[in-house]
Amino acid sequence: MMGRRPLGRQFGWLWAAYAVSAYGSGLGFGALPLIAVLALHAGPAEVSALPAVGPAMGALIAVPLAPWVEFRRKRPVMITMDLTRFAAMATIPVAYAFGRLSFVQLLVISAVVAAAKIAFNAASGAYLKALVRPDDLLVANARFESTNWSSIAVGPPLGGAAIGLFGPVTTVVADALSYLFSALGITAIRGREEAPRTTDKSSVRAGAVLDGWRHILRHPGLRALYLNQVLVGGLIMATEPLLAVLLLRQLGFPPWQYGLAFAAPCVGGLIGSRLARRVVARFGRHWVFRTVGTLRAIWLIGLAFVRPGIIGLVTVIAVELAIIINMSLYTPVLATYRLEHTPKHLVARTLSAWSIGQQASIAILTALAGLLADVTSPRTALTVAGLLILTTPLLLPRDDHTPQHEPELAHSQS
Repeated sequence: MMGRRPLGRQFGWLWAAYAVSAYGSGLGFGALPLIAVLALHAGPAEVSALPAVGPAMGALIAVPLAPWVEFRRKRPVMITMDLTRFAAMATIPVAYAFGRLSFVQLLVISAVVAAAKIAFNAASGAYLKALVRPDDLLVANARFESTNWSSIAVGPPLGGAAIGLFGPVTTVVADALSYLFSALGITAIRGREEAPRTTDKSSVRAGAVLDGWRHILRHPGLRALYLNQVLVGGLIMATEPLLAVLLLRQLGFPPWQYGLAFAAPCVGGLIGSRLARRVVARFGRHWVFRTVGTLRAIWLIGLAFVRPGIIGLVTVIAVELAIIINMSLYTPVLATYRLEHTPKHLVARTLSAWSIGQQASIAILTALAGLLADVTSPRTALTVAGLLILTTPLLLPRDDHTPQHEPELAHSQS
């Protein structure tokens, strides 16, 4: 059974740290848009700017960080990024308590958290590749994916209830503390981490920040998967602030129902992530990319038909459930493929490039969706996003592009 496969005590600490942070983020799911709507009375364009402008600024900050992460020990990087996110998020309840909270502050915090998240994920991906055996990468990634979705299943309903009882910044406190506890968990990992080699002087080359994109674009399989992922992820995330306005303001959903609409379908994440290893073993990785990659894109259009009341709530849950089952099966397979086909000396830069491209896509598409919603309506913007995502399966790889050489021998690419 995948769930019983031992991966060692060091992985256990890393997984525990990830779980603490994930559950804190689950409690704070959509916290910034909710604060913007409930505390600052922001409109659709402003609400959309939070997951658009902030992460775009964060992605720009993360570009020069990629080589810095690559050529340093990864545990100290992860701890630093966790503490940075803790400090940034902790300013929200302080400013709110003194009546000084502003929309600009939320934008700045969104940028800092986005940059720190990119750097953290790049470091953790490189650390994971060094920590577990190649045959265990899919198991490890599936566990992270399962934890992520279970945290969203539990967190938003509790977070919505806490907001209703104690105010809009309650869940931000829990989210901030989760980063602090995550840093403590990573600190508990024992064993000496080998210092990355920098004899090729790539850490100081001006073009080092672009090496991740060069690797992705030169690899036929990664290139196709990357282009598909940035569009699918961007279009799906662009619907989150639109739904916040549609459900909370126009359709009158209370915060706890808004949280439930996103939490209940997350049980599908447990199903998909636990099936990943078996499905790959039976049908192959390329089948997952083509078939499951297509299935995760066809359901988003259903959000355009949400109505008030219980029928609307059931519609959102059904659409999100279908998307999440397929996403949670697809994502660990993609993450494993990406690590397997990236040489060790490029992992952090490749993962940074991937995340930066994803954040840029989310920022651009969310901003455009917000502007369209302002000009027309959130429902119209949801319809456009649902139609556009139907074209994304055309970008999926048609062949199983597996280079004949071992990726670790491709050092000349840098």
